[in-house]
Amino acid sequence: MARPPNIIVILADDLGYGDLGCDGGTIIRTPELDRMAAEGVRLTDFYASANVCTPSRAGLLTGGYAIRYGLAREVIQPADVNGLPPQTFTIPKALKPDYATALIGKWHLGHVAPHWPPHLFGFDAFFGLPYSHDMRPLALYDDAGGSLTESKVDFPKLTQAFFERTVAFAEANREKSFFVLLALTAPHVPLRPNPGDLTGSAAGAYGEVVEEIDRNVGRLLRRLEALSLAEDTLVVFTSDNGPWFEGSSGPFRDRKGGAAWEGGYRVPFIARRPGALPAGRVSNALASNLDLLPTLAAMAGKALPKDLDIDGRDISGVLRDGAPSPHEEIVLFNNTDVAAIRTTRWKYVVRSYYRTLDIPLDRFNYPLLFDLAADPGENYSVARLHPDAAEEMKARIERARARYAPFAEAFPPAPAPASAAEHPD
Repeated sequence: MARPPNIIVILADDLGYGDLGCDGGTIIRTPELDRMAAEGVRLTDFYASANVCTPSRAGLLTGGYAIRYGLAREVIQPADVNGLPPQTFTIPKALKPDYATALIGKWHLGHVAPHWPPHLFGFDAFFGLPYSHDMRPLALYDDAGGSLTESKVDFPKLTQAFFERTVAFAEANREKSFFVLLALTAPHVPLRPNPGDLTGSAAGAYGEVVEEIDRNVGRLLRRLEALSLAEDTLVVFTSDNGPWFEGSSGPFRDRKGGAAWEGGYRVPFIARRPGALPAGRVSNALASNLDLLPTLAAMAGKALPKDLDIDGRDISGVLRDGAPSPHEEIVLFNNTDVAAIRTTRWKYVVRSYYRTLDIPLDRFNYPLLFDLAADPGENYSVARLHPDAAEEMKARIERARARYAPFAEAFPPAPAPASAAEHPD
């Protein structure tokens, strides 16, 4: 009997939908990721489960919206003491005991007990950072010696170090199934290009760090081929949310943290496993990073607990067979507020920002209904032209609010941290 596939999930930090050539980007060169897409499956309508870091990562790891775990409000700061509840079911827990598991890169789901270290959540190995690399104090953690040690962070070499450790983990566990969540810190600011891997990108420092990611993806795939592991390894590439101060949202409106708009949530998604997934498939099926837990479990032949209540769905059929999406809708949260609902054709927006205001649009009787098939940039509301669709989407909003409000009530806001994060020089 064939063993379950190895799994490597590469999670970029603040990478925009329009930054990759295969998704329409023209300035930043991403030949390796474009080749990965040509050799695998690319999803065009794939969503991060939140528009900022901590809640999106919570969703990816657990299959449930972060509001379920008290992590929907903003992101964890260095002075915070909250985090993912240690009893939470996660991807590595789902794959145990058959898999060797590692988190390589950024955690950002709690850095004090009982939410730390990541080993508590099913990871056998950890090499990385407790939170974003623009926060202080900051150390690189490594458990290679049997205990968790701290060292100084070499910012320009972080991406290289994370990929090298991933390759080492794959080599060390090549005789059994392994899972790696390779959670990069790039291209989140600060942008520190690797002086030993410069490409001369026309997109400046941002382009340099994205092109370095691309080159390292190519190196990783070639190393898997050299180890005769390529056909046994599913490699997934995506981002935790849209771009921040730089980067491209492609044709979509707004960016990271931008309330309900597509640019904060719509992210790249590529999955490659030669011989198991078709080459060159492009699908517009609705999907989300919430789907990774049930999908990876299904691909590994692992049954989920019968009482597990999550929001993700198994999209292995979408990837393998071109099946329709198992989702009728995708809910978009802005902190604990339901900000929008997406169906195959329609997008209904009820929250936005203006200057310092967080505006509940539906309370002002200003419904915004967008036909994403005709207007992917969300420029013109067609609520007046399609009143029945607007009413149906409004009802979806109300059902989502009713469903998730009890979770918000169960986790009241944590006390404000003593100090905000500081950006390095």
